[in-house]
Amino acid sequence: MPARVRKTLGRHPAPAPELARLLKESGCTVALTGAGISVPSGIPDFRTPGTGIWENVDPFEVATIEAFRRDPARFWSFYRPRFEALGDVQPNPAHEALSELERRGMLEAVITQNVDRLHRKAGTRRLIEVHGSIDTSSCTSCGTSWSLEEVEGLFDDAGVATCPHCLGGVKPDVVLFGELLPEAAMAEAQELAARAELMLCVGSSLEVHPVAGLPGLTLASGGRVAIITKGSTPYDDDAAVRMDGDVVDDLGAVVAAVEALHLG
Repeated sequence: MPARVRKTLGRHPAPAPELARLLKESGCTVALTGAGISVPSGIPDFRTPGTGIWENVDPFEVATIEAFRRDPARFWSFYRPRFEALGDVQPNPAHEALSELERRGMLEAVITQNVDRLHRKAGTRRLIEVHGSIDTSSCTSCGTSWSLEEVEGLFDDAGVATCPHCLGGVKPDVVLFGELLPEAAMAEAQELAARAELMLCVGSSLEVHPVAGLPGLTLASGGRVAIITKGSTPYDDDAAVRMDGDVVDDLGAVVAAVEALHLG
């Protein structure tokens, strides 16, 4: 992985070695990831001008539970090609860096807002998907579930995924606007955040609640927060380490600094 160290915001002369030191000293480190960690894999984020997913699509027309119920054909016309494309996307070195930190015993879990399965593909063992996953879709009537690959066989002539057992509507197991986050996943995420000595936030603007409140739980419990993401976040002034370069380069520099500590 690239070992280039970025000097960002003037907070630390060498943020990667500082973050490596915090990782080494922490008794419990948890990562929180957002769309930015998957951008190097070719998945656009949501709000970047010119390239964001919502740049040319109104999320309240296609990405709400009401839109799914009101016009499932339009809903699936947006999500079907996107899910098909996501099925072939591979993790990038930023995902692999977090998996490596977990393998080294320096990362207890990854909490992700992403639904793309890339952390799982990269080998992360303890993964909390607070916004669900494209991995499965389920019938909203009888609850039968199908894998991403199986859902393609459920579409009717109108382009709507329909349950063959009860003819109910089939919905991807991702959290849409207007839906509550999975209770068990959020409870686990909050418990981890509250006892984390260090929360590593990667590729997230930390503005979408309730997930955006997780770093606050860590800080309130006396823990520290480190942030690796482009653009500002509400927690920048509270961050012990702040890096705002390319996530692949920055996490690569952190892993390289961790290796240097072990060799030193």
